[in-house]
Amino acid sequence: MRVLVTGATGLIGGAVARRLMASGHEVVGLARSEKSASKLTGEGFAVTQGDLADSASVASAARAVDAVIHAASPNDQNTAAYDIAATRSIIEALRGTGKHFIYTSGCLIYGSTGDTPATEDSPRNPVELVRWRQALEDEILAAAAAGVHPSVIRPGWVYGNWGGAAMMMYGAAKEYGVARYVGDGRNRWSTVHADDLADLYALTLDRAPVSSVFNGVHGAAIPIIDIARAASEAAGAEGRVAAWPLDEARQSLWAFADAIACDQVISGEKAKRELDWRPSRRSIVEELRSYASAAA
Repeated sequence: MRVLVTGATGLIGGAVARRLMASGHEVVGLARSEKSASKLTGEGFAVTQGDLADSASVASAARAVDAVIHAASPNDQNTAAYDIAATRSIIEALRGTGKHFIYTSGCLIYGSTGDTPATEDSPRNPVELVRWRQALEDEILAAAAAGVHPSVIRPGWVYGNWGGAAMMMYGAAKEYGVARYVGDGRNRWSTVHADDLADLYALTLDRAPVSSVFNGVHGAAIPIIDIARAASEAAGAEGRVAAWPLDEARQSLWAFADAIACDQVISGEKAKRELDWRPSRRSIVEELRSYASAAA
């Protein structure tokens, strides 16, 4: 199958692209620059020129493949506008074809969950950073009526391969000798290794019924202070951590600070049950600690 992967140079998209290629699919990466194109070809992927800001280029790329996995995000003030426009372009390009479209959402769409694990059927109460995704998810799933085969994957906090939000704490510990965590440290992250998540995307492409939704998380939810300690140890800061009050963090990180401080317990059992997803990689704490020996 010829599969377009947006974000194939990123943490999620890159892991997905490598997983699909290993399974025999032809991966096409969307590149907006020569640097990105060179990186994609270096990994053995085909390349098509395009940019989320250019809906016509995204639609053209989508029409030329058998399936689309959208995992790209500018992660800036344009994220919502570009993502909505690109998603609508993909849906329009695939209209009436029955082709698969897998969209990357996220578990932040549930907001804080408390101790009861959120499932795919739980009410959505998204944090402000991703509030726009609730309506977009509904639009994507409704595209089944237009002859598209849509699925939505909601990853938790993604780590692995020296990437993910936890590396902010690693970087701070490396530079300043202490890893800072937002809030009081008691809020929990539900996490997933990028390579386990890539397995979920591959299974969703092969097996998921139309308009499926799957949480991409594995293992116990972990207090952020424990993640910060592991990042500190990995960076050679001997586990030193410091609280970053939420009000102060907002001044630098804006709405992302509230996302980091969100307390979530998420269930990934549906994907294991329905798709036979079998995540097996080490936990985020173990992963971070492994970086200490790798960096030595």
